[in-house]
Amino acid sequence: MAVKHLLFDRATKTLTPAKARKRRIALTQRMRHVIQTVFVAFILTTSVLHWLSSSGTTASIDALCPFGGLETLWHWLSTGQFVPKTHLSNLVIGLGLLLGTLLAGGAFCGWICPFGALQDGLNWLRGKLHIRAIQVPARLDRVLRYGRYVLLTLILFQTIASVQLWFGNYDPYKTIFGLDWLFNFNLATSWIAYLLALVVLVVSLFVERAWCRYACPLGGAISLLGNVSLLRIRRTEAACKSCAVCVKPCPVKLDVATAKTISSNCIGCLACVDACPRPGALEVTLAPVWLDGLRSRLQRTHKTVEEVSHAR
Repeated sequence: MAVKHLLFDRATKTLTPAKARKRRIALTQRMRHVIQTVFVAFILTTSVLHWLSSSGTTASIDALCPFGGLETLWHWLSTGQFVPKTHLSNLVIGLGLLLGTLLAGGAFCGWICPFGALQDGLNWLRGKLHIRAIQVPARLDRVLRYGRYVLLTLILFQTIASVQLWFGNYDPYKTIFGLDWLFNFNLATSWIAYLLALVVLVVSLFVERAWCRYACPLGGAISLLGNVSLLRIRRTEAACKSCAVCVKPCPVKLDVATAKTISSNCIGCLACVDACPRPGALEVTLAPVWLDGLRSRLQRTHKTVEEVSHAR
């Protein structure tokens, strides 16, 4: 009988809201990290095979980058040709990302992007080393986030003008995951790329997801498209108790606790949803922001029609 009660007590404890929330967080984030690891392994394997290929027929990671699709799009539409080092695969992958973003916003950044996974790894390492994170002041953070759009505009303009992957020689993602530093190290010609990659890694060790928040051009494009995505994380004020528990785990430091609809800067990691202790306060819903405007407009139109009808 004592054993039975002991088992019952243990089962009951695992069903407490706090325990259930911790288990939910662990399960979701473990699944996310597994998916990230798979994509990191795929990209690194592709890079290794590319460098070891004697025939040179194995694709480099340039052909697997969705941003390459955006970079080559104008040249392809205007001439039917691709910017050097880009391929049809870039457009196909870019189209897939476009559809995915229209459906789920920035989930690519939180679940698939290898560079995002690397920054999550640096955040984990900082915690293990007990290094205090640098918290960027809110006002400065808002200004720095425009850096993504500035860099996006500059890259697209220079790529269209030069018909070259203008940023390719400096892109920290390509520098790190392309493994040029391992198979073809050349400090004389690539020192700027190596230095930039090192700076990004060091800053990302102290500022969580720094590249994603302030400099990633692809992230900037995804954020713009994310404004019209179908799936959004929404906060229900009636269910929220303003405890701000949801703010701390956010990798890109969004003000989740006060927003009605979470910003399109969201990377869809679901850490805030899992952390929320109040059922129904934070939920992923099929409720695009533009639907709110449409619904409001229809309501105003309906009200106007009713007023006109009563006046008659």
